[in-house]
Amino acid sequence: MSVGLIVIIVIAVIVLAFVARSVRVIPQSRVGIVQRLGRYHRTAESGLTFIIPLVDKMLPKTDLREQVVSFQPQAVITNDNVGIQISAVVYYQIIDPRAAEYEVANLTVAMEQITQTNLRNVIGNLTLDETLVSRDEINAKLRAVLDEVTEKWGVRITRVEIKEIIPPHDIQQAMEKQMQAERNRRAAILTAEGDKRAAILKAEGEKESAILKAQGEREAAVLRAEGEAEAYRKLQRAQIEMAGALFERLHTSDLSNEALRYLYLVTLPKIAEGEANKLFVVPSELQDLAGTVSSLATGAKMASGGRDGFSGSSREDD
Repeated sequence: MSVGLIVIIVIAVIVLAFVARSVRVIPQSRVGIVQRLGRYHRTAESGLTFIIPLVDKMLPKTDLREQVVSFQPQAVITNDNVGIQISAVVYYQIIDPRAAEYEVANLTVAMEQITQTNLRNVIGNLTLDETLVSRDEINAKLRAVLDEVTEKWGVRITRVEIKEIIPPHDIQQAMEKQMQAERNRRAAILTAEGDKRAAILKAEGEKESAILKAQGEREAAVLRAEGEAEAYRKLQRAQIEMAGALFERLHTSDLSNEALRYLYLVTLPKIAEGEANKLFVVPSELQDLAGTVSSLATGAKMASGGRDGFSGSSREDD
């Protein structure tokens, strides 16, 4: 192999190595910080970019997407001197890659320390009960403080969440007893409301039953009254027909006044039949007839007594 060919091959290898060291591909949502001779030169956007080997240097790529970092539980003391463990989660996004690279040495550790410090300050102004029920307020305060501090780092805090609040063991037992008592109270209230509703429904049922029973008795009484009235009307019609027939019979026959009075006297008990007949009109002729009958009876009694006296006087004469 000639010397010229060897030189060409060496030059080609050097060119290829130079090109390989010069070309960089940056993925989407990432940027690269390019340093030239150790100083910041430019920020390379996503896509294809070129650098000068041995002169330029590209730092590890910076992710511009929203990121999350979770911190381990830390001990804090509330305003009522109760020690609790709290863990937090911070969501952030790098908006200035140059500041995030040159303004802070370790972004994650710095955010963790500033979060712990401000969490102690916020929780220190709240009691335990307020801490347990004011998570949204705590999150908002932490986000405002962290966003103000990390702004110069080129970082925007998008959200801060309290992940877990762990009270002391004795406090947890007291809270469990309180929760149990609250559940028992709610169960008692629900039971009382159920009993009340059942009593109301039972009373309404008894009321409707009494109303229906009264309506039934009223309808039965109405039906009985209507039946008795109908029977009374039938009896009246029968009596009228009987009286008409009797009148027709008497009108066509030749009877004396004594016979007519006798027939009326015989017919009167038939007219009195029935529970609806309470009042009767006795004609004066019937009273005269009764007087005639009484006179006849008295005369018959006196005649019988006279015969008895005569027989006695005859025995005395004997």
